[in-house]
Amino acid sequence: MLDWTDRHCRYFHRLLAPHARLYTEMVTSAALVRGHALHLLEHSDEERPLALQLGGSDPVELAAAARLGAAAGYDEINLNVGCPSDRVQSGRFGACLMREPALVADCVRAMRGAVDVPVTVKCRLGVDDQDAYADLQRFTEAMLEAGVRTLIVHARKAWLQGLSPKENREIPPLDHARVYRLKREFPELVVVINGGIGTVDEARAHLAQVDGVMIGRAAYHDPYFLARLEQALYGTPPPAREAVLDRLRPYAQAELARGTALAHITRHVLGLYHGEPGARAFRRALSEGAHRLGAGWALVEQARPGRVA
Repeated sequence: MLDWTDRHCRYFHRLLAPHARLYTEMVTSAALVRGHALHLLEHSDEERPLALQLGGSDPVELAAAARLGAAAGYDEINLNVGCPSDRVQSGRFGACLMREPALVADCVRAMRGAVDVPVTVKCRLGVDDQDAYADLQRFTEAMLEAGVRTLIVHARKAWLQGLSPKENREIPPLDHARVYRLKREFPELVVVINGGIGTVDEARAHLAQVDGVMIGRAAYHDPYFLARLEQALYGTPPPAREAVLDRLRPYAQAELARGTALAHITRHVLGLYHGEPGARAFRRALSEGAHRLGAGWALVEQARPGRVA
């Protein structure tokens, strides 16, 4: 979720799903180690359990980045071997690394040697014409040998040439059955499935076959889906949407006081009333008003459904 699941998004999502493990947007090892962009590691304790997702292909640099993440308090370091964007490919990381399982294994070993927290990997089924089950099998074997115990699998392959990142989330067909097979053949591996999961029933069906589900854009566009899933899996009563905004207010006001623009927070909240009366007016009021100079929490109060003029 590059450029989406920043710390404001994660704080908001934690209010909806107390038991979920949250993941950062992908942060490149180069940005942390060579660019000294340590502000990318900022997070609130309330976000935990929290995983730092890294992108890179240099074992030494990834080990240093993982060390920085563990020192910052992250509970897991995740290596992204699934993102298909052009800027990721040009840096030799993301999905293109699925062609180089030995290199990915070296990266994992270096990261595991640098930190005490778990190191996990997120991947695709394959890339381009390298998408036979045997390719995924070999990749998985290399990960296990390197010490990976949790593999998160986006259940579609990536086309690295000719498709945009958006198209790579929609056009290559989903193959959940292949992920199920992976779990059956590698029962010692914790397998988490990702891709095309948009309802509680779908999540339950996957959990009958694998160990976990990762929710991406469905949770972003309809955040309250996280509350429904939390209730289904853990029995936690879903909070009223009004209560979520009430709990978000102190965080937002503290961020505004330190100079954060309101739009940086409210852009993640636009879908809170998805499917509910007043949802469109809520989105419009925040989208149009949050960018204005001096916009504060009063705008959110005015935008709440039932209060929009």
